[in-house]
Amino acid sequence: MPLPKIEDARQLSNEKLEEQILAVKRELFQLRFKQGTRQQGVQPHQFRHARHRLAQLMTVERERQLQGQNAAEAEE
Repeated sequence: MPLPKIEDARQLSNEKLEEQILAVKRELFQLRFKQGTRQQGVQPHQFRHARHRLAQLMTVERERQLQGQNAAEAEE
């Protein structure tokens, strides 16, 4: 499975972005839990993909926060 593209994250609405961030954090927790309890089915690349996706989503969220701040400062 290839790594997701950041353009996919940029197309999400703010609500969907928040949902995706929570979902990926939940997925990472479950992966760590499975690894810690030595359950079957945990593959190392799953961690990388989830962390990569989380970083993309949080980057887009931060970009939008900064755009909002810049727009507010420009109005003043």
